[in-house]
Amino acid sequence: MKKTAASKKSAAADGASTTEEAPATEKAPAAKKSAAAKKAATAKKAPAKKASAKKAAPLKRQAPAKKPAVVPKKATAAVKGVAPAKTVAPKPPRGESRTALVRRARRINRELAEVYPYAHPELDFENPFQLVVATVLSAQTTDLRVNQTTPALFAKYPTPEDLAAAVPEEVEEILRPTGFFRAKTKSVIGLSKALTEDFGGEVPGRLEDLVKLPGVGRKTAFVVLGNAFGRPGITVDTHFQRLVRRWRWTEETDPDKIEAAVGALFPKSDWTDLSHHVIWHGRRICHARKPACGACPVAPLCPAYGEGETDPEKAKKLLKYEKGGFPGQRLKPPQAYLDAGGKPAPPLGAG
Repeated sequence: MKKTAASKKSAAADGASTTEEAPATEKAPAAKKSAAAKKAATAKKAPAKKASAKKAAPLKRQAPAKKPAVVPKKATAAVKGVAPAKTVAPKPPRGESRTALVRRARRINRELAEVYPYAHPELDFENPFQLVVATVLSAQTTDLRVNQTTPALFAKYPTPEDLAAAVPEEVEEILRPTGFFRAKTKSVIGLSKALTEDFGGEVPGRLEDLVKLPGVGRKTAFVVLGNAFGRPGITVDTHFQRLVRRWRWTEETDPDKIEAAVGALFPKSDWTDLSHHVIWHGRRICHARKPACGACPVAPLCPAYGEGETDPEKAKKLLKYEKGGFPGQRLKPPQAYLDAGGKPAPPLGAG
């Protein structure tokens, strides 16, 4: 009986322990459920974070917006009297491709054609003979000075035959204002004799014949061919050489090589007008020592922008000839030039 009671007591104790442990067994699933719920919640939040991270990532990788490069607007208005805003033009890349160079060069020519629609040879002449003589005389002096001198010369010696038979001392006296008058007298009398003896008193219309005349080189020959005979040619004078190098159209220094390099950038039909545009721009705005950058219509296309005066008002004061309110270089300019506001040059000794 005692044993039975002990067994009962032991069994009761076992039952009690089972009863006490039961709640712990019931809590475990609940804990698992709560842990699973937390994981699920974390899992739900995690994609949201990743998604937001994905959205934010481009903002982190995105470079800060750069300020657009400011370049000068066309200064055609400035040339006409309205000053543009003071700006800076970027230099074209050193590795400019051939295609980019051709496009830039042709655009510069188009811009200059708009500014100088009436560009023309600035030597007064009425026939090929007068033009070839005037061009020879223009060496080392201005076209204006030549135009002021040739009326007296052609009044006394109107034909090649007349000038060929002239007394050198008398011609020298007329040509004295042009400088180097002795050498120039020798050249114009010599070419007049050559025209009389070899070409029947007529100026030839071929390059190979023109360059045989005393004092006539390729530059002079192309001036005559382009403006007296309507045959395309590039006139590589000091202004032309300076500007095409400043614009980085070529790095050549020899006139013949410059002619070939620049000629390759343009159609042959553009050569004569191109020469006028470049030379006019060099005389009026893009000066050798102090270019008027602030009044330049091609400033955005020019690698040398900033070498001269960039302030529009100060640059305007540097303009020469009709753009600055001064007379041009011809005593008898074309009507289109006068219609556009150009002024004829004064005769020798006037003003």
